[in-house]
Amino acid sequence: MDFRARAMRLALVATVIVPGWALAAPPADPALAPKPASAATVAAQQAVAAKLPQDDGRDAAFAAQGYVASAADPVIRDAAGKAVWNMAAYDWVQGPAPASVNPSLWREVGLLKKHGLYAVADGVWQVRGFDVSNMTVIRGATGWVLVDPLTTKETAAAALALVNAQLGARPVSAVIYSHSHADHFGGVRGVIAEADVTAGKVQVIAPAHFIEEAASENILAGSAMGRRAQYQFGGGLAPGAEGQMGSGIGLGVSSGTITLIAPTDTVSKTGETRVIDGVPMEFQIVSGSEAPSELNVYLPGQKVLLSAEMSTCSLHNILTPRGAKVRDTRAWAGYLDEALRIYGGRSDAVISSHCWPRFGQAEVSRMLASQRDNYRVLHDQTLRLMNKGETPAEIAEQLVQPAAIAADWFNHGYYGTYSHNAKAVYQFYLGWYDAVPANLNPWPAVEHAKRLVGAIGGPAKVLAQAKAAMKAGDYRWSSELLSAAVFADPANKAARALLADSYEQQGYQAESAIWRNQFLAAASELRNGRKSSATSSQSQDMIAAVPTQLLLDSVATRLDPAKLAGRRMAINLVMPERKETAGIELTGTAMLARMEQAPGAAATLTAPRRLLLGLLFLKLPLAQLEAAGLKVEGDRAAMEAWLAALDPMPGAFNIAEP
Repeated sequence: MDFRARAMRLALVATVIVPGWALAAPPADPALAPKPASAATVAAQQAVAAKLPQDDGRDAAFAAQGYVASAADPVIRDAAGKAVWNMAAYDWVQGPAPASVNPSLWREVGLLKKHGLYAVADGVWQVRGFDVSNMTVIRGATGWVLVDPLTTKETAAAALALVNAQLGARPVSAVIYSHSHADHFGGVRGVIAEADVTAGKVQVIAPAHFIEEAASENILAGSAMGRRAQYQFGGGLAPGAEGQMGSGIGLGVSSGTITLIAPTDTVSKTGETRVIDGVPMEFQIVSGSEAPSELNVYLPGQKVLLSAEMSTCSLHNILTPRGAKVRDTRAWAGYLDEALRIYGGRSDAVISSHCWPRFGQAEVSRMLASQRDNYRVLHDQTLRLMNKGETPAEIAEQLVQPAAIAADWFNHGYYGTYSHNAKAVYQFYLGWYDAVPANLNPWPAVEHAKRLVGAIGGPAKVLAQAKAAMKAGDYRWSSELLSAAVFADPANKAARALLADSYEQQGYQAESAIWRNQFLAAASELRNGRKSSATSSQSQDMIAAVPTQLLLDSVATRLDPAKLAGRRMAINLVMPERKETAGIELTGTAMLARMEQAPGAAATLTAPRRLLLGLLFLKLPLAQLEAAGLKVEGDRAAMEAWLAALDPMPGAFNIAEP
């Protein structure tokens, strides 16, 4: 790939990064091999099974209702023939749960694995199981209205091909993005062409501020989020009874091409209506719940409520383990209550952009009310305990989902958990500090580990205590002890192997798919080493959508002021094709970017933005870029000093060890 193409495919700190992982070969050392479920884990799974709600068959019936057909070939491939999605990857999930999988999670995956085209109501269908998300299909007067065209253009195109094959070929007349996460818009170029949007043949509708939020999601902390996402989604873990078991609200994320076409119309208020290709629609704005820009769609003619990701088949995350801004739990519960009051009595079905629908007006109202109470309990009880002086860890330990709420499978923590979410609510109001002065300025992980291991009496005694804890089934404590041993001495092979075993058992026991993924991903890295390579799932569309100001703010996070030795200067960046000029001020300690010319600039760089991105992010050779058209005027040495002070793009980093 030449440098022009590389610059156009740039994986910015600004964008969502989904690293590619190579599956590790089985280790030669038996101590490093995956282990079966321990006796303690078997007992824990049996205890979970005994407390689960009675399965009355409604979920299985709802998940199967309206089935039309699925693709003959379960593997979806890109233009080069590479597989980007396999609908058959979980076909083996059937029968009783193995001891290495939480029985509640096993049941969930058994329902999520269903795939194909499903009828919801007259003129409304969903394609499920073709990606982590669902694509909703509405029959308009002249064509299809699609809500949430999946994550990648390959899976979206396959979903639309199934629709046309089963229901009759029609053009796409409109696309609606429910919210600003890539799994709800990334496949848009697989179903429509931008030329048709420009010509006015296709509408693209989204909630207000969609494009800003879609572009800025993960911008400044993208490297850290991308690395943490490897753990959240189980990067490198193969589906299996001792491996990856989905993500709780889907099975995984397709690995094709993420695209974006800007909206032509936005919705800003609850109650706004549109007639889209002859279909009346009403919208509820729920921004600030699962996404910072999000809407729900109500179809009055069909009596269907599309509750995009406000309500699904699982408790959601108030703060995702991969990292994000904390969500507003009180507002989330409020939106559910609003949906219940406005649409509950008018809906014969509630569908979402993940999972399966629920049918019947009473069932719709019951789900909205129950999930409302779930989030409200999380919020109110966390604050009740917080205002009594309880710390995040103390609240998470004692806050238990009420039995009446746990009786509904869709309230279980297959994705989010009470433990993680209680801490998130605390953080939303009070931040990370629990007001215990010992935690105000603690030693960082490595120094703390060395002191803890020393206080216990050395590595041998730590391992002995950890083994005793593991024998007793106390994997939480053995993991803490062994993590300290590994951070104190990463070369301690016995500690690494035991920590992997301890994490593994916690993963097996987890009801949350993403908790399972994090434990098992850590175990894999401890045994096999980190095998990731940072590659991008982003495309020209996403890069083009990111405002220049935001990109330059991201560059500023890579400035090492020491390399400038206090030097103060200004640089101008001119992008003629965008009619943009950015001024960079270097204050001696910080880099400030403004979308205006900097007076008295030492140097000016003029080039198409893609070349400037290649210079600032890929750090391509200046001479190579000049040959392609980049122009340097003024003090070249000053400009080169600034570029030399920018750290390279961050790569992957260790998590399970220092």
